[in-house]
Amino acid sequence: MMHEARLFLVQGGLPQEVDDATLVHKLLDQHPHAARIIWQRLAPMVHGLLRRSLGRDDDIEDLAQEVFMHVFQRASTLRNPQALRAYVITVTAFTVRNELRTRWSRRWLRRQHPVTGPDQLVTHQDIESREALRRLCLILDRANAEERTAFVLRVIEGMPLEDVATALDVSVATAKRRLSRAWHHVVLFAERDTALVEYVSSLQRDDEACA
Repeated sequence: MMHEARLFLVQGGLPQEVDDATLVHKLLDQHPHAARIIWQRLAPMVHGLLRRSLGRDDDIEDLAQEVFMHVFQRASTLRNPQALRAYVITVTAFTVRNELRTRWSRRWLRRQHPVTGPDQLVTHQDIESREALRRLCLILDRANAEERTAFVLRVIEGMPLEDVATALDVSVATAKRRLSRAWHHVVLFAERDTALVEYVSSLQRDDEACA
């Protein structure tokens, strides 16, 4: 009976421990459970990234759904199905970037009406932090996809270098070289932006502390 139940699980459904590559293939085959398992597995990570980037926000759930809609619709473009997690992180990073750009545009239109009152300092600090992240995203846009992904996985997601290499399907040495080039690119452009220098320096300190 147990054998029959397990056989049914494998043939008619998908076990929760199925690997990412198989999940991607099942999703492309329109398996009815693949999208649900991907959501259950990766949604906590996506929500965490969104909260760390945007703070407590009523739009987090909508943005998370936007991320997964993009992932599901563009799954056929994923060249390495085993890198599903890295791909979802990259899509989340781009979603954050676009959201920050939209919010910055709205703030620019409201500059004639500055915030006053006891919450002014907190609001000002929040705007400075998010503006720094927005500028960093613009710099990363100029890097190539491999280096940008390595940077997002390591610096934004905080993955150990070995996990970054696994997600990118490359050796640790190659992942380290991509990350090094990404850092060189970020620092080079950040030096031209006085408002971004301290923010990037803090990211470097955090990265070195986790090394």
